[in-house]
Parts: sequence; structure tokens; C-alpha cells
Amino acid sequence: MQDLATYQSWMDQAIALAKAAGVAGEIPVGAVVVNAQGEAIGLGANYKERSQDPTAHAEMIAIREAAKNLHDWHLTGCTLYVTLEPCPMCAGAIVQSRLSTIVYGADDPKTGSICTVLNLPDSPASFHRLEVIAGIRERECQELLRSWFEKLRIN
Repeated sequence: MQDLATYQSWMDQAIALAKAAGVAGEIPVGAVVVNAQGEAIGLGANYKERSQDPTAHAEMIAIREAAKNLHDWHLTGCTLYVTLEPCPMCAGAIVQSRLSTIVYGADDPKTGSICTVLNLPDSPASFHRLEVIAGIRERECQELLRSWFEKLRIN
């Protein structure tokens, strides 16, 4: 387990990626995969609209890049930092990739599948257990989403 300052620092990077996605017209979600040596090996931001790909969630992009950089789909020992609690698809990819830890900012009361609506990592359908740390930079992550959706409704 890392310290709070480390979690916050990596979450700041995920927030920066989320902000860039929001500016590009995507729902502002960002993700960073960090290896056991403390190096970022996968970065992701929502890219669904720009790519017209329903799987282009920030988590999926970061996981794909991390696996490519490691030349291995096993992300054991790695931590995923993401601004929003993952959906069912992303939670499934997290379990499949064998990530050791997930650190996220804001709960997702509609589709959150780590703790809020579902708990896929702890369900009987999951063969892999991981550490979950929620609420890191929660206010910033919530505000980023709230203000983005407010602007969307105004436009």
C-alpha cells in the first residue's frame, strides 16, 4: 500500500488526462497504470466519441497501453488510477488483466462496478481479487464531471 501523497500525485495525472478529454468533447475521465517500480506505463482518456468505439473508455486505453509496454497482459503488481469508478466492461478488464490495485476518485452511482452499484472484483464470477482505494481527489473528480455535464446541458 502506497501513501496518500503518492495516490494524490498519480490521481492528479489522471485528472489532467480527464480535463483534456473534456476539452475534446469526451466525458472527462482519465486513467493511469503505474507499475511496481512507480513508473507510468499506460495512459488513457475517454476516446469514444472521437474514435466511434464503444470500448474506448479511459481505463481500457490505459490497460491496453500498459500491456503493450510490458509485452504481457498480466498487469500483476500494477495499480490503475482512474477519476471515475469503472463501469462493468472496465471492471471486467481490470479483473482479467490481474491489476493488483485500483485507486479511483468519484463513485459512479449509475454504473459503478467496483463498489457502488456492483462489486465485480468481489463477486463469485471473479477469480482475481484486488485492493480497492476509493475517494482519492474525489471532490475534484466529481466537480470535473458535474461542470462538464452542466456545460453540455447549456449547449
